[in-house]
Amino acid sequence: MRRTVTFRIVVDPIRCDGFGHCAELAPELVTLDEWGYPILQAEAFPQSDRELRRSAQLAVRGCPRQALTVQKIIAAQP
Repeated sequence: MRRTVTFRIVVDPIRCDGFGHCAELAPELVTLDEWGYPILQAEAFPQSDRELRRSAQLAVRGCPRQALTVQKIIAAQP
């Protein structure tokens, strides 16, 4: 059985204060709503996409409230 590894950004809405750094650092993964809070890309991105992984890590590290994490998703393939 093969495994597929993907990643996605997850936001903690309690911690987020809407500074918008995440959208500046990873615009391909995060946009902002009208109040400055993040709207995250709904789809997970593949492990092989190093550029998106790097952008996601920059957004996580750049969050002053530490409201973002990168979640690893492992799915079994038949």
